[in-house]
Amino acid sequence: MIDIKVPTVGESISEVTLLKWNKKDGEYVERDEVIAELESEKATFEVNAEQAGLLKHAFINEGDTIKIGDLLATIDDKATKPVSSNGSPIAEKAELKKETSRKEEKKTKAKTAATSPVVEFEDDIKASPVASAIIADKKIDPATVKPTGPAGKILKEDVLAALSNPGKKAFEGAELFSRNTRVEKMSNLRKTISKRLVEAKNTTAMLTTFNEVDMGSIMEIRNKYKDKFKEIHAVNLGFMSFFAKACSIALSEWPTVNAYINGDDLVYHDYADISIAVSTPRGLTVPVIRNVESLSMAEIEKAVMELAAKARDSKLTTEELTGGTFTITNGGVFGSLMSTPIINIPQSAILGMHKIQDRPVVINGQVVVRPMMYLALSYDHRIIDGRESVSFLVRVKELLENPQQLLIGKDPVKSLLEL
Repeated sequence: MIDIKVPTVGESISEVTLLKWNKKDGEYVERDEVIAELESEKATFEVNAEQAGLLKHAFINEGDTIKIGDLLATIDDKATKPVSSNGSPIAEKAELKKETSRKEEKKTKAKTAATSPVVEFEDDIKASPVASAIIADKKIDPATVKPTGPAGKILKEDVLAALSNPGKKAFEGAELFSRNTRVEKMSNLRKTISKRLVEAKNTTAMLTTFNEVDMGSIMEIRNKYKDKFKEIHAVNLGFMSFFAKACSIALSEWPTVNAYINGDDLVYHDYADISIAVSTPRGLTVPVIRNVESLSMAEIEKAVMELAAKARDSKLTTEELTGGTFTITNGGVFGSLMSTPIINIPQSAILGMHKIQDRPVVINGQVVVRPMMYLALSYDHRIIDGRESVSFLVRVKELLENPQQLLIGKDPVKSLLEL
């Protein structure tokens, strides 16, 4: 009999939450199969079967909080793998049954499609012929109609229901004029986010400085080279690599922005480990890209893509979530025009990117329209003075508006002239 205990996931973490049992109690599991998913205050992680055998759950339910080292389950590695009456493994028989079910489902869908014509709108919205006729006649936005038909198809009754309540839309899963409330247990990750944000507000002298950057040059580079860049490096050329590279240069020039307070000491870093804020269904996470100053643009983009994918799939490790020296957050992907980001403690500064918006600006005495982005730098005034914070942000702006400087960190002409 093998005991599966809750593993240690970090020095400061003493308990975790059981998110999900991936294997049922009494089910036969293979070696290295995922049997459960756990959530700590920093990330989620999987627990694998150490040996093949019969799984027996401890008395723990999904959503329960358990201590590090507690018994999670046991595996009877002496148990014989169950087989069906014809000698084939049950798992194989179940898979065959699933495959047959899938084939039957496809046949049913094909038959339904043949006997019930469907009109397709934009965004893959489907409706029956009668429903689509009413939609066209009454000039209804099909996206506002709640479908009840098979495979999300809009039926005649759905359109009539929408017409009977013009301009009214209930919350998902609720009726009009609902007064329902829902109570859900706060996850460990959300508790940690809450605690750290309050701690940042209460323990730092946080201040924010703003500027704006003309994104025209970077957008021209992306439009010109994005296809070739993807062909060679197998990754998209995004904005984050430009911002990360610009910040790494500015951090080397203004080291206090890359430092933090530890008691009565100031801890400086001769490298840029930049945390990238990533929004997930379970909350905000900030995985770290190590040594950005030493990475190429393609390497940064690959790191961003890999960490974002891990964040979405809850596969980030504790190591990938700790140790950053500076943070970049992009509220622009959600449409934010301006905000004041909160410092990711113990760091001392965070850069907020925002939505790119065409705005009129004056260049050489002429009013022209340029793609502009507001930048916000929130910083801890205990360690970073106004001169340093403003100069840092101005330097980031200069590097982004003159991307050729990202190569050597200086104006090429001034370097040539040794100015």
